[in-house]
Amino acid sequence: MGRKNYTSEIYNLPDASDVILCGWVQEIRKLGNIAFLILRDREGVAQITVMKNSIGNEKFREITGLNRESVICVKGKINKNTQSKLGAEVIPDNVEILSVAETPLPMGVIDRVSVDLETRLDVRFMDLRRPEILSVFKIESNIGKSIRRKLEDEGFIEIHTPKIIATATEGGTELFRLKYFEKDAYLVQSPQLYKQIMMSAGFERVYEIAPAFRAEEHNTSRHLNEFVSVDIEMSFADEEDVMNLLENVVFYSLKYVKENNINDLKTLNLDIEIPELPFPRLKYDDLLNYVNSQGINMKFGEDFSSEALNVIGKKYTGFYFITRWPMETRAFYVMPYDDDPKYGKAFDLMFGEREITSGAQRNHIYSSLKENMVKKGLNPENFRFYLDAFRYGMPPHAGWAIGLERLTMILTDSKNIREVTLFPRDRKRIEP
Repeated sequence: MGRKNYTSEIYNLPDASDVILCGWVQEIRKLGNIAFLILRDREGVAQITVMKNSIGNEKFREITGLNRESVICVKGKINKNTQSKLGAEVIPDNVEILSVAETPLPMGVIDRVSVDLETRLDVRFMDLRRPEILSVFKIESNIGKSIRRKLEDEGFIEIHTPKIIATATEGGTELFRLKYFEKDAYLVQSPQLYKQIMMSAGFERVYEIAPAFRAEEHNTSRHLNEFVSVDIEMSFADEEDVMNLLENVVFYSLKYVKENNINDLKTLNLDIEIPELPFPRLKYDDLLNYVNSQGINMKFGEDFSSEALNVIGKKYTGFYFITRWPMETRAFYVMPYDDDPKYGKAFDLMFGEREITSGAQRNHIYSSLKENMVKKGLNPENFRFYLDAFRYGMPPHAGWAIGLERLTMILTDSKNIREVTLFPRDRKRIEP
């Protein structure tokens, strides 16, 4: 017996329509010769009203004896002349039992019993059955879908770059080392260098949605060691061009989720506010002065601490950009300003006190780029595959990378990034 319908469909189909529903037994109430079974699938729930005299004593006993979370398929007819609070029920001709759940369950699905996050992650397969958790990932799915649609509409080409690399891609030490046959290799922390090479190749606009890996020691509610990165790179563009693109991508994603995840937002009791465009642009120096005026001692060239960001986030509660960063805080590939080279054409996109993403116009001048590498303590010889792409005609270009989980975390008002990650990988967790 294969599924023909989702539970959500029965409320729109005509009375007496034939349906086949498949899903999990959420609840069973037996009242004499009648049993009310709540069947759950990914789209919602439906009441299955089982009558002993129509289904037989043995089958009735088998069905009413099922443990919660067992899997069944039901073939029957819709009945809308019912007192069910759901507005419709299904009267079954046949109930096929596909899998019987063991008891007790490792955790409840609809029970109002608080379960800590670590326990939930240990039995994630069960946690993911909860409607509110499912709703988070349906929203995350549509965030990814909307970003892809927007970028495709803007003429971007999807690419897939290597995830095993020979050299630290951005000069950092936060990489996972692995054995690659007789050589040492690393898991990529960013497709940065490869997407820039694609600008030299003439692709002009590229994007990638793929895993990235950071061997950071952080064990906070905002950090993961494996995450999904949405990267773009764009030729004949500066930092303002890609900031415009980024804010429009975020705007489109929020609007798409608001329009297409109505039931999920209702489940989570969320109301997404669509921000006004453009997002405010705030210079690093101005924010540095502001946090110092608020009693936080911060020097030029330092990144904003959590304390400083909390102060800024109280003043700017929505989306905004921090622009014109000191070059000493940014990677070697950032383009410095002509009028004052101690500043780079880099930016961060923020939401309140939370950083969502960063980006910049890249330095496309071979000699200057090589010089910046040396200043950052890197050996240009280790980046020959990358630098060669700048020697034979490289257009000006800019780009950004946004964490899919970070954006989902903000949209769903989740308190921990692990909530919006199917199977998180962090400092202490490598399974399930």
